[in-house]
Amino acid sequence: MTPRPQVLVLEFEGAIGPATSEYLTQGIEQANASAALGNGEVALVVIVMDTPGGLVSSLRDINQTILNSSVPIACLVAPPGARAASAGTYILYACHIAAMADATTLGAATPVSIGPGSTPTPAPKNDPQDEEKTAPASQSAMEKKVLNDAIAYIRALAQLRGRNEQWAELAVKEAATLTAKEALEMNVINIISPDAPRLVAELTGWQVEIDHRQLTLALDNAELHYLKPDWRNRIISTITNPNVAYILMLIGIYGILLEFYSPGIGVAGVTGAISLLIALYAFQMLPISYAGLGLLLLGIALITIESFAPSFGIFGLGGIAAFAIGSLFLLDTETDHFALSLPLIAAVSVAVTLMSLLVLGTLWRSRKSPAVSGDGLIVGQTALVVDDFTLSELERNMLEREKLETDVLEARNVSDTRPTYKGFVLLQGEVWAANSHSALLKGQQVTVVVRHDLSLEVELPPISNQAVLNS
Repeated sequence: MTPRPQVLVLEFEGAIGPATSEYLTQGIEQANASAALGNGEVALVVIVMDTPGGLVSSLRDINQTILNSSVPIACLVAPPGARAASAGTYILYACHIAAMADATTLGAATPVSIGPGSTPTPAPKNDPQDEEKTAPASQSAMEKKVLNDAIAYIRALAQLRGRNEQWAELAVKEAATLTAKEALEMNVINIISPDAPRLVAELTGWQVEIDHRQLTLALDNAELHYLKPDWRNRIISTITNPNVAYILMLIGIYGILLEFYSPGIGVAGVTGAISLLIALYAFQMLPISYAGLGLLLLGIALITIESFAPSFGIFGLGGIAAFAIGSLFLLDTETDHFALSLPLIAAVSVAVTLMSLLVLGTLWRSRKSPAVSGDGLIVGQTALVVDDFTLSELERNMLEREKLETDVLEARNVSDTRPTYKGFVLLQGEVWAANSHSALLKGQQVTVVVRHDLSLEVELPPISNQAVLNS
């Protein structure tokens, strides 16, 4: 019994990015390996798409895989109402067979700029009745290079597949578009078909050129296999969403900063490190502007410095400004599907601003609050004498032997010749060793003058309570 022909169907919808590129290239490579399905060789790969366009880097990867495929590839723009705009038009031209469903469109393949410039201006039409009108502003050198490279690329694809290269150039120069019927009449596509099963049935007996040889498609009673994105591709699709990657990066940076600021059991640090690594993996697939990334990191650094070394707004305001501007310039693309959401940037910037204001407000209030630790909480406080203060053995001998007083003071380098009494005082529930130049008695209240390591120097308050003790 002759095995049934195998057809691999790949379907995607939405912008063309790293996840789409990996999904399509892996599917085509599996088909070329002739072991993807385990049921014999793949006779045809059908790509069903509905896309507004996407990244140039992803488009180039997909088309390179298509052009190097030894298995025929048919591209179908479906279902009705779908489109193959911008990058989708290049993919349609690259496939061996181009098909569209009714009520679908293609075109508008003018490339967006790479970098801070504007989108390349479509070339003006030659209209003799418009000669007196002002000519449009000339394109910059970069715009011309990007535009001419895109024109040459799509013309090369049209020449390779024997399709209308004049219209292909118009699709790039003037963002021209066509409906399915117009595209068939102008030899832009090969066939109109509503879906993949009908397309496979209609392609039976068609001839395509593979590696400079003609191949006849034998697709009678073909078996269609729909290859869905695997878990890895779905994860890549999620993390390469610019908004998700942006949030992961912020979680990573602040998680690591929090771990350094307040070391604990490592939850913040581990979460931050994982999030930051995932964000970096996502960003290496996206068109990152290093200037925008530098501004964003500078903003975070300044806000962090404001928290550790307060400048009362200078670092904080500068950091917020750098953070917001860096977020706007972070992705170097004008494709809406791969640009950061402005509401997200605004929300994060407001949150960072409120956090900075909270820090500044706390610092300002702390300047006016009394000291709660250190010498500021000890000096000037009132203490209670626990036991009578007595002279030290040395001081007693000095008084008894007046002739040795001068020598002893010089040896100790003491300029104050008054005797020093030692004892203990009770201060804020703690017993401290204390020194005084007065013979203090138990129960007297004294004032702390200065702290010397683990001992205090005390003195009687201006109004002595000696009379109270005598009474």
